[in-house]
Amino acid sequence: MSKDNDNDRSARDTHYATLRRAVRDSKRERGEIPTPQQGKWGKSSRDSNFKPPQLQPDQVLLYGLHTVRAALDNPARKLVKLSVTRNALARLGIEEGADIGFPVEIVSPQEIDKVLGPDAIHQGVMLETRPLPVRRLDALKDSPLLLVLDQVTDPHNVGAIMRSAVAFDAGAVITTQRHSPTESGVLAKSASGALELIPYIQAGNLADTLNELHKLGFYSIGLDSEGPQPLETTFKGDKIALVLGSEGKGLRQKTRETVSALARLDMPGAIKSLNVSNACAISLYAAKLHLTR
Repeated sequence: MSKDNDNDRSARDTHYATLRRAVRDSKRERGEIPTPQQGKWGKSSRDSNFKPPQLQPDQVLLYGLHTVRAALDNPARKLVKLSVTRNALARLGIEEGADIGFPVEIVSPQEIDKVLGPDAIHQGVMLETRPLPVRRLDALKDSPLLLVLDQVTDPHNVGAIMRSAVAFDAGAVITTQRHSPTESGVLAKSASGALELIPYIQAGNLADTLNELHKLGFYSIGLDSEGPQPLETTFKGDKIALVLGSEGKGLRQKTRETVSALARLDMPGAIKSLNVSNACAISLYAAKLHLTR
């Protein structure tokens, strides 16, 4: 084979390798494939010792197209910097070079990987923001349906709960300051935009918070597998606060003593317990039926 043919083949191989990389990068931006796990093939790589960035208390990193689009549309959200690929920028509906009031940096997917790590499905977009403003309980007096979480720790579960809360038009998600996820990229991504649409209130003392809700006219119902009666027969009044416990231990004893009533979800099948986010969605549906009668 001639040297010229070898050069032509080398050029073609390089060209097709570049195209393949571009296709993979595009799929990663769309969230169709994850960033490869490190050390998968026995090779060391830049992410093998990945450590998440040390964020300041007033710094939040959001990622994912739905999450970032919702944050951009939220007038209460203070935006600091958008790091985005050209493809993701177009999918956000923003023209390159447009003046949108805060810095925009065009980056590669790999540059975002370096910040967020190999497991974040960021779809080519990362937004640095400030935390949302703190909301107080007295601002919720006109809302007929609230969710209260007693030390639900998994941000994926809390994010899914937020989505259900928004879907059923709940007024807020109230949780504890300790043993609960703070506002973060993982929480926001799991909520898929819902974090921008519903107040997320962290209370110092949950029993005191429940008593404040009672003064505001709420009837609080704690979900418990050993509750004395089915949830659908427990509703009372025109303001409901549903209280759900942690993934493992359920409601704490003090919370059980403070709620207006305890109730169970009756399930006819062989499995008698549900993930807290699934139980939340069913409970919200039942509460909404009661409130709209």
